[in-house]
Amino acid sequence: MNQVRRNRRLRTTAAIRAIVREHSITPQDFLVPLFVVEGTAIQQEIPSMPGYYRYSLDLLTKEVKELWTMGLRSVLLFVKVPDALKDNKGTEALNPDGLMQRAIQTVKEAVPEMLVMTDVALDPYSSYGHDGIVENGYIVNDPTCEVLAQMSLSHAQAGADFVAPSDMMDGRILAIRSLLENENYKNTGIMSYSAKYASGFYGPFRDALDSAPGFGDKKTYQMDYCNREEAIKETLMDIDEGADIVMVKPGLAYLDIVRDVKDAVDVPVAVYQVSGEYAMLKAAAANGWLDHDTIMMEQLLAFKRAGAQLIASYFAKDVVRVLNS
Repeated sequence: MNQVRRNRRLRTTAAIRAIVREHSITPQDFLVPLFVVEGTAIQQEIPSMPGYYRYSLDLLTKEVKELWTMGLRSVLLFVKVPDALKDNKGTEALNPDGLMQRAIQTVKEAVPEMLVMTDVALDPYSSYGHDGIVENGYIVNDPTCEVLAQMSLSHAQAGADFVAPSDMMDGRILAIRSLLENENYKNTGIMSYSAKYASGFYGPFRDALDSAPGFGDKKTYQMDYCNREEAIKETLMDIDEGADIVMVKPGLAYLDIVRDVKDAVDVPVAVYQVSGEYAMLKAAAANGWLDHDTIMMEQLLAFKRAGAQLIASYFAKDVVRVLNS
């Protein structure tokens, strides 16, 4: 049998496969989520996220320096707020000496070149565990946007490079961008969670921050996972309002959305490989059902293949270990 084209020629050896590979993973692709708590000498493993931890500020310094030496250049900060500081309006979120503000400063003091992104939402600060202010059992939109804008300004003043609103309130990007511009923080970027779905994959994350909703669910503001075209509408609106980077969340079950968004926009696209995706693989690997590193890399390459340029992932350090092996 004489064939002019044999596609398998390009798969013959590892060297050939590598040289014709269309997509690859590097440490610079990652946003590393970091969970921060009050106290000293604290490194608490999150039970539903094996191998992942909450850090007090002193150990956050150590962790950030380690990330930098591994080639990881971007972090995404989240804080676990003590219950005594929570209220319905997220007052503590605006405290210039709050945990988030001190965490930003800690990272920048430890590694000034590290890119610092910060979570902007009220659920860690809310006595109700919702992403917005609650009135008569309803999460109100416009008053929440005002607080989110002030929260973003506080993060910028503390030294954040990007704010990352994850709340899904209507118009919050415009409110944030307008206030940052008016206060002369013109170079502070916004990475918007533009297509964030009301997903069941968030459970371990809510354990990590004690931020589960105290009543109901988040379906009146996070997107219905039955919808596809809505993601494009939401994303384009965020870009029009001033978002510099847009994000799809969760990741693996939403690769179609990642590709749709990538095809529709001209700004960088991020994806969040969320806590439930992390926990599932860790559990399966611990039981010997799947090979951890093989599946981890396969999933991450799927995000790149779908069009994501940035990946928020709890696997970032594991990936660097694999890449260096």
